[in-house]
Amino acid sequence: MKRSLTFVFISLLVFLVSCSTASVTDLQPASPESVGLSSERLARIDNMLKEYIDNGRIAGAVGFISRDGKIVYNRAFGVSDIENNTPMRTDDIFRIASQTKAIVSVGMMMLFEEGKFLLDDPVSKYIPAFGNPVVLDRFNEKDTTYTTLPAGREITIRDLFTHTSGIDYAGIGSEVMRKIYSKGGIRGGFGGDEITIGDDIMLLGKMPLAHQPGEKYTYGLNVDVIGYLIEILSGEKLDVWLKKRLFEPLGMNDTWFYLPPDRHGRLVKVNTENRERKVVPMSQDAADYPLLADGKYFSGGAGLSSTTGDYAIFLQMLLNNGVYNGKRLLARRTVELITSNQIGSLDLGRNKFGLGFEIMTKEGQAQLGISEGSFSWGGYYGTIYWADPTEKLVCQLYMQQAPLSHNEIENKFKAMVYQALDD
Repeated sequence: MKRSLTFVFISLLVFLVSCSTASVTDLQPASPESVGLSSERLARIDNMLKEYIDNGRIAGAVGFISRDGKIVYNRAFGVSDIENNTPMRTDDIFRIASQTKAIVSVGMMMLFEEGKFLLDDPVSKYIPAFGNPVVLDRFNEKDTTYTTLPAGREITIRDLFTHTSGIDYAGIGSEVMRKIYSKGGIRGGFGGDEITIGDDIMLLGKMPLAHQPGEKYTYGLNVDVIGYLIEILSGEKLDVWLKKRLFEPLGMNDTWFYLPPDRHGRLVKVNTENRERKVVPMSQDAADYPLLADGKYFSGGAGLSSTTGDYAIFLQMLLNNGVYNGKRLLARRTVELITSNQIGSLDLGRNKFGLGFEIMTKEGQAQLGISEGSFSWGGYYGTIYWADPTEKLVCQLYMQQAPLSHNEIENKFKAMVYQALDD
């Protein structure tokens, strides 16, 4: 009898734990009030976004908020295609650009857990082209020649995660480094069908660094290098590996480097601004890379397109300490490592940087109310996200506009999420 009661008790305990885990890990719609948010106050976000659309500042947007795994705000506004007046939908697909970095960084840390590398390994251990690095000394504007000095040490994989390697960006970096990279044939784009990421990274390894490794934070092509490292360490192409290890286990079915034909119609058009700072259609030639039929450049730093729904799953997995729908992708301690300050006292405005994410500090919290310890980033075409472990929030605002001079809309959205808390 005692053994039977023990068995029943253990079975009940396992059942309760499994139910509790499911309720936390599986994103499901719910009323705002059920998780301590005010429907009335959330409606203020609607009014703010509609005002920007009505005033011709943006064409459309999708806003997403979940708390404690419950989706309480998932709304589309405006249009996804100005010329055809196509209504925006919540399942529309956006070029998430630099939001790719978080996904690829997490993928790399999955290989870290498998013992494939250590964070302080020199990059040259796996990509010899990065051996014997040099740092830019002097640059001649007239003929774009330059001199270099030996680097004080080699670039480490940790430097790549934290953008402290001295690698810059080819398109949006400093003027001097853009010229050097252009002369060296570095592309560093979002996508393409002419070269592979490996071709680009091998050239990048021979370029001078903008500064000594570890000296300061310089946003650059670092996670593109990490993407190539994933290919080397796994023996598979980046798109194949991410699909197998991240997207399929999480059910992120709308996240791709190059979209299948049946998803082309859901890709939001990119817009730009005229002199009056009004939104106008952009020539889609440069922005149509997700539609390439034979794309082979898998940019680990900027190449993915996705939906707010898919990306919310990814962020919820991290808030769940590496688990989603009963599947563990990362250990809890690895998530803690990823979302901790990895740049020490180096300057990054009010915040710090982890292994692929900006990390909110106490000073940063004082600006808009986002909790200390929240992790975030955004994308070139007007997408932002953050996850708040303290308030158990996943928040996203997606637009497709470059440039977006009205970026105060992003800060307004952030502040308005927290004014809706009602517990």
